[in-house]
Amino acid sequence: METTRQQKIAKQIQKDIADIFQKEGAEIVRGMLVTVTAVRISPDFSYAKIYVSVFPFDKNESLMATLEQNNWFIRRALGQRIRNQLKVIPEIQFFLDDSLEYIEQIDRAIHRNE
Repeated sequence: METTRQQKIAKQIQKDIADIFQKEGAEIVRGMLVTVTAVRISPDFSYAKIYVSVFPFDKNESLMATLEQNNWFIRRALGQRIRNQLKVIPEIQFFLDDSLEYIEQIDRAIHRNE
């Protein structure tokens, strides 16, 4: 169960990461549609799990590798945005949210059987 402060900080990080992808990280996402679907932050605010969804789906692995390579850049950009709210900028780790891909597979299977 997350506290209200954790939820507020997670929402702020989600908004800021999306903004970073859109403005400063355009070369990182390179023409892919990347959505930050969720952020989970530890109770001490030192670690954040960031869930991203990618379209087209076949570029998942290349994007995840690129995000890991540019983790320092994204964390630094995030730190510049939230430095007044937190004492320590959280370590960030990216995870793939493949729920949209799963939904599309189910939809294709349903339409194939009709």
